[in-house]
Amino acid sequence: MSLVRWNPMRSLILLPDEIERFFDGWGLDLQNSDTLWSPSVDLSETDNAYEIQAEIPGMNKKDIKISFSDNVLSLTGERKQEKDEKKKSYHRTERFYGRFQRSFRLPHDVKADEIKANYKNGVLIVEIPKFEEGKAKEIVVN
Repeated sequence: MSLVRWNPMRSLILLPDEIERFFDGWGLDLQNSDTLWSPSVDLSETDNAYEIQAEIPGMNKKDIKISFSDNVLSLTGERKQEKDEKKKSYHRTERFYGRFQRSFRLPHDVKADEIKANYKNGVLIVEIPKFEEGKAKEIVVN
């Protein structure tokens, strides 16, 4: 039996390949996807509605699309990069540009025809009203 020297960096070097293999098993083709970024989202619920808040600063309303089909609400859009006439050499670029898509499966108790969306200060708020749940009714036996 021979001893093999343990190298702690070996695990870190293999990490990107392990992550890619993990996501390939779920059918997510991240390298060939046209979705480049994913906005941060909060999903909340009240007695009367569901609410989705998505952070998508720097976008025009016309570049945001919302669709609802088969109880799935989808937010899609594209944030375009500003065209700069001056030639710049960037030292750091952290803002994301390009297409995005987020989809949410909602329960069957939503009023699809009353969904409202508002975009202000870089935050998209989508309100999805619920049907009123049937209240328990006591029936008197005669």
